[in-house]
Amino acid sequence: MHTTTLVQDGTLITPDGERKGDLLLSGEQIAAIGPSLATEGVDKVIDASGCVVLPGLVDPHTHIVLDTGIYKTPDDWAVGTRTAACGGVTTVIDFATQFPGQDMRQAFDARQAEVGGLAQIDYSLHMQLTRLPEDHAVLDHWMTDLLAMGISAIKVYTTYKPNYYQTDDALLRAFRAAARHNLVVMVHCENDMLVSAAREALEKAGKTSLAYHGQARPALAEVEAAHRVLFLARAGGDPQVYIVHCSVSDTVSEVTRAAADGQRAIAETVVQYLTIDETIYAGPNAERGIMQPPLRAPEEKKKLWAQIVSGEISTIGTDHCDYTISQKREHSDFRKTPGGIPGMETLLPLLATHGVAAGRIGWPRLAELTSANPARIFGLARKGALREGMDADVVIYDPRVGTTIRAERLHNLSGYTPYEGMAVQGAVRDVFVRGRQLVRTGDFHPAPGWGRFTAAHLR
Repeated sequence: MHTTTLVQDGTLITPDGERKGDLLLSGEQIAAIGPSLATEGVDKVIDASGCVVLPGLVDPHTHIVLDTGIYKTPDDWAVGTRTAACGGVTTVIDFATQFPGQDMRQAFDARQAEVGGLAQIDYSLHMQLTRLPEDHAVLDHWMTDLLAMGISAIKVYTTYKPNYYQTDDALLRAFRAAARHNLVVMVHCENDMLVSAAREALEKAGKTSLAYHGQARPALAEVEAAHRVLFLARAGGDPQVYIVHCSVSDTVSEVTRAAADGQRAIAETVVQYLTIDETIYAGPNAERGIMQPPLRAPEEKKKLWAQIVSGEISTIGTDHCDYTISQKREHSDFRKTPGGIPGMETLLPLLATHGVAAGRIGWPRLAELTSANPARIFGLARKGALREGMDADVVIYDPRVGTTIRAERLHNLSGYTPYEGMAVQGAVRDVFVRGRQLVRTGDFHPAPGWGRFTAAHLR
């Protein structure tokens, strides 16, 4: 059913900056932006005075329904996308994983079957490669298939033997193939040999409690891997390389240097590295901070924020991975505790607090990092901006209220949040996905099947 909604008198965050005005949603699109738009014939009028009106967030890095073979997150796509919507995320870019014996089409179809019409917000997919054929013709065929499916990026790892790890030779093949077909290469950067050596040293010393998780995956492993990956990418035809979840400023600096030399290099960080740190590992709730790469020293938060301000970091996502607190507490051994935390519902309040309210960035920069840039980088042409003709993905955020993050108020299944008790400035009030209102004054209104796959097309 075609409906029209007029959002009145909000502070609109547009590609041209902040402006006071109205926003007209007609069907699934943004129909008009301007001052004092007419209310005649409009089905619904929403007062946004005192509120910030943002483009729906595009989270470029999520893991809804992640099965490692040892642990599986309990969420399905209805739960995962509900969580996202309540945080103002209107599009997630998740992963289709190539499991043993699968080609690209089979991996894509399997993931789509898993979504199964449950998504309540829009979604796109990256392809997580676990096997890279040596035959260039076969690899080229795979890349062509990905583009035809509407996938713009592949993801590879420099760690996690034997399942995901790629040798330098395999990485070089991936870079060359991606360069030929204009695909983005996302890379999880950690030197596997350095990680293994650190882990083995801790094991020999009997230091396997959660307190040692950070030491088991040292920052040097991340920085070295990023340096090597960027070198190989340049040698491999210079595809667009996207370094995921940079946890330390030195990794970002590697990307900055490569970009200054003309390389197509992009740095992503995720919100946890900006808001919490390794001190959690010394406390009673260390399991809430177990992730890969691990949380770093407190001073790294300030350094990463400085790189956000300088423009060296292009996107902020979540790496959302919704293991339950019981799964996280099953073992007190960092080698066995599943790595990953929930994050989509708290992304916007945390950035609004630690970024905007703290005076580090303004609302336009926040929208750029969380909406415009991920949509542009991954080819989602109708997402990421409040502009006429774009999808009507809209978030109304009320910055006037003070709230406290509590797991019991969140809409996921994890039963915990690493941000428990953290005060934040503002709250998500209303959320529209292609014109349909999924969140009304903070209350979620289910819409299973409303979300659709959004094909990516890089120019």
